[in-house]
Amino acid sequence: MKAIVVEDSRLAREGLVRMLKEFPQLTVVGQADHPSTALKLVHEEQPDVIFLDIHMPGGTGFDLLEKLNYLPRIIFTTAYSDYAIRSFDFNTVDYLLKPISKERLSQAIHKLFSQIENKESPEAAESTEVDGSSAPAATEKSVNKAPLESNSKIFVKDGEKCFLIRLESIRYIESQKNYVQLFFEDKKAYVKKSLNSVEEKLPKNMFFRASRQHIVNLQEIQRIEESLSDGYKITMSDGKVLEISRRNAAELKDLLSL
Repeated sequence: MKAIVVEDSRLAREGLVRMLKEFPQLTVVGQADHPSTALKLVHEEQPDVIFLDIHMPGGTGFDLLEKLNYLPRIIFTTAYSDYAIRSFDFNTVDYLLKPISKERLSQAIHKLFSQIENKESPEAAESTEVDGSSAPAATEKSVNKAPLESNSKIFVKDGEKCFLIRLESIRYIESQKNYVQLFFEDKKAYVKKSLNSVEEKLPKNMFFRASRQHIVNLQEIQRIEESLSDGYKITMSDGKVLEISRRNAAELKDLLSL
């Protein structure tokens, strides 16, 4: 498994690399001391996991992650506990506070390998430890639980806002590059997850994949009609009009028919 270490302190960076040599399953393929140099390194090496500091001169670890075109697993290494909640907006395995002990690092590596072996997404865990204290999993944890039922509620943290959303209140879900956006009641919220992975967790009798960009709540569809292009369009309860292919429209009509 390929790893890189991103840390502005040379002593801390070299010390962590030395400790990681005790784990033969991991190969450290590069080091960086700044988000900009780390970005180039990530693009070149495509690591499986990044050991990532948060506070660095001229940028943060979060700045780096926002620029990535894929989501490697992340083990944060920082002197600050304040960002534990925000860290779970990403593919976070663990959150280590400096100074990092060999025992604590070993726990994080064990968690990393356990998740990979079980093909488990980091956000599926109920909680993670921040050096012995329990930190709530954030943003998409509840979306990631399986299976969800029609009467389920999900917890979503979008920036500083927290929502407890009834699944049945979600009208539709829209893909936004590395995120999806949930539209519910008169609100909307972002979740850092792919539309495909969200679709896997939703009850099939309630939600339908209308296109590559949208999943819709069947109960929120008001109309299905032919569009001027070679396809159909559906109108949602809030007036939003979505394009849908003929094949998907035929499947949708079957679902909604007696």
